[in-house]
Amino acid sequence: MEILLLLPFFLIRFGLLSLLNKEAVGRAAYFAPLQGNEKTACIFYQISNIAIFVYILFLKVSCTPAWLFFTGLAIYIAGVILLLISVVNFASPSENGINKNGLYRVSRNPMYVAYFVFFMGYVLMTQSLILLALVIIFQISAHWIILSEERWCMEKFGDEYVQYLKRVRRYI
Repeated sequence: MEILLLLPFFLIRFGLLSLLNKEAVGRAAYFAPLQGNEKTACIFYQISNIAIFVYILFLKVSCTPAWLFFTGLAIYIAGVILLLISVVNFASPSENGINKNGLYRVSRNPMYVAYFVFFMGYVLMTQSLILLALVIIFQISAHWIILSEERWCMEKFGDEYVQYLKRVRRYI
């Protein structure tokens, strides 16, 4: 059952994105050039990413206490919905390549936010402190990846991206 909870993540992140825009799959997998601590963060990012998916295979969803399960389920569903919307938005950037539509009008990184929300729902439903630690490591290391992406976008898109930085928050 628990592995089935991962299905929406993979179907949306890879399947739907591929159906909407094959080029977007490559963009989503692209790592901007890394500098200094970003290289170390990338290693933590990759390891924690793999660890999350592998560790989830060994977890069980706990329905007690019910309030924790249903809170986790609601957060998980919100994460799936956010991921769905952010992937659809990511698949169709503006002509110059900057994503400024949909959720990208309120967050520069709605997919990362969706990942966090999705996995926090999973944490609550499984009541796993180890998974919580892995998600936190993933999120902290993702922040460093995001900083490298922002630097790369400023170089690639120039003043238009700088203006976007001023108008839209990094996360929420």
